[in-house]
Amino acid sequence: MFKTLGVLAHVDAGKTTFSEQLLFHTQSIRERGRVDHQDAYLDNHSIERQRGITIFAEQGRIQFKGDTYTLVDTPGHVDFSPEMERAISVMDYAIIIISAVEGIQGHTETVWHLLRQYNVPTFIFINKIDREGADVEGVMQSLKREFSEDMLLLDAPISEDSIPETVLEWIAERDEFLFDQYMAGNIEPVAFLQTLRTLINQQQAYVCAKGAALKDIGVIEFFEQLSILTQTHYDDELHFKGKVFKIRHDEQQQRITFIKALQGTLTVRDEFKFGDSTEKVTEVRLYNGNRFETVQQIHAGDIFAVKGLTQAKIGDILGNEIESASNFELVPTLQAKVVYEGNEHIKEILRYFRMLEAEEPTLRVVWSEKFQEINVHIMGVIQLEVLVEVAKERFNIDVQFEDPKILYMETIKSSVIGYGHFEPLKHYAEVHLKLEPNERGAGIEFINQCHADDLSVGHQRLIEKHLFERDHHGLLTGYPVTDLRVTLLTGRAHNKHTEGGDFREATFRALRQGLEQAENVLLEPYYSFKMKASNEHIGRMMTDIQQASGTFDLPIMTEDQVIIKGIAPVSTFMNYSTVFAAYTNGKGALSLTFSGYDLCHNAEAIIEQIGYDKNADPEYTSSSIFCAKGKGYSVPWDEAKDAMHCLK
Repeated sequence: MFKTLGVLAHVDAGKTTFSEQLLFHTQSIRERGRVDHQDAYLDNHSIERQRGITIFAEQGRIQFKGDTYTLVDTPGHVDFSPEMERAISVMDYAIIIISAVEGIQGHTETVWHLLRQYNVPTFIFINKIDREGADVEGVMQSLKREFSEDMLLLDAPISEDSIPETVLEWIAERDEFLFDQYMAGNIEPVAFLQTLRTLINQQQAYVCAKGAALKDIGVIEFFEQLSILTQTHYDDELHFKGKVFKIRHDEQQQRITFIKALQGTLTVRDEFKFGDSTEKVTEVRLYNGNRFETVQQIHAGDIFAVKGLTQAKIGDILGNEIESASNFELVPTLQAKVVYEGNEHIKEILRYFRMLEAEEPTLRVVWSEKFQEINVHIMGVIQLEVLVEVAKERFNIDVQFEDPKILYMETIKSSVIGYGHFEPLKHYAEVHLKLEPNERGAGIEFINQCHADDLSVGHQRLIEKHLFERDHHGLLTGYPVTDLRVTLLTGRAHNKHTEGGDFREATFRALRQGLEQAENVLLEPYYSFKMKASNEHIGRMMTDIQQASGTFDLPIMTEDQVIIKGIAPVSTFMNYSTVFAAYTNGKGALSLTFSGYDLCHNAEAIIEQIGYDKNADPEYTSSSIFCAKGKGYSVPWDEAKDAMHCLK
């Protein structure tokens, strides 16, 4: 049986130490490493060892009681949480490490909600019970109050034929048939055990245990229980399907693609079709830390890596057909410009960053041909510091970054029809697009109402392709437009003169001409926050939220603490965690998660600050090009409609 286990936690909760103990006890490693000694087995990257934090999700391989476990140690710092989320997407089960002293912390909340989003059954290990101030009972109360009532603390071991009385009672309360057995004293441990497994898999039971990873207390005992309580079912007989969740490059810059086998088997030399090209698996690897062994075949449920695939993207499902990359919850809200003053050509630096983008898709590398500039999307400033070190170590280049800026977006408030025509000599394309506001977070949606009598299906598909091939600049700031419903109404081609790029020009001009007519609005990213602190701080908390242009729900009060939930702009709240920690003396908990884009709270100031000139954008124009007497001429956007051929 193959099982993929994720280990997740707030930074410094003891996650990597727990993983080291587990790998040692299961004989996957010969010596236990420590984060503070810079020799942790899964923190094998030099940058991780220098900083003492996990940055990259790495896996260890465990053989235990006939089962094969892949243990994935994930980053605990918020700047690297997209790496954590991609690992979550392939987990069978998760283990959250929570400090018995600090309890539920900001990133613990993010981890919990992501695991619920991906429906990953979850276990909890309450760590550091040897420390002064440890409060297991208090942590359990917090877990039940803030996460789920279905928390079950194991104080005695479970086996195939013996279950502690407290656990029997807990299970019986959740199953009517077993409740009758329990009350009659007719207890079959196997039935109770299988019911508990089912409850865990249905996320109706969250088994908790306690220990101290650094002192090696309770770790292997907890894993013994987990091995009994977990089951997976994967089918080797089906056609192969696998999910790409990580990409790396080796010393020779060859791409290594990490995959979770969802069903079927994969063998060296198996092929996958990407569009018009086919790629072949040339090597299959099973990784344990930074070491690996090569194999000829893998089975359903296993985690592995391959060489030979250059087109697969993180999130893709590989199989008879390639299902394109899925969207992830965590997205960057900041952008930073790359500063390079060395001797290599800037296009070579761009190539390096494209490799990093393949490994970390949220970087969203943006290249400006006009200004010869590279910009990257980031989660925070720590990520920038790490990118500087990665660029030096891997590519031997010295790069810096300008101060990060907020990633704004634009949308429209009114419905319009945009017209685009492109007809210089021996070219021809015309496109009519209806633009309507869409729901927040919906992105750009395409609807086709064009009849094949007006425009061939091939040209219709070409228009849709061009619409999604890039971000499109808004008129207010030049940041991307989003939340649009774009309907292709009609268009026209010429049998002789229409070429491939003509519809790109016409589509972009139609979109831009529509934006010129519409009421445009600026959007900014917002955090959803949850603040927890002593009651004495409630006034300060509410005042700070209001001053940050945030809103909040009615505070939740208990005897000694208050919880406030709400939303606030990223621009005003991105550095608040340090302020919050200072006035709560580090005892408060603040979790920030991206909640999407909404109206910018200070739009006029931002538009003026950015100073975007819509008429000077080299990549976009709202004018159309027509032809007369063998020469092309430009028609401005406000006169274009009257000149369109499809309306005549």
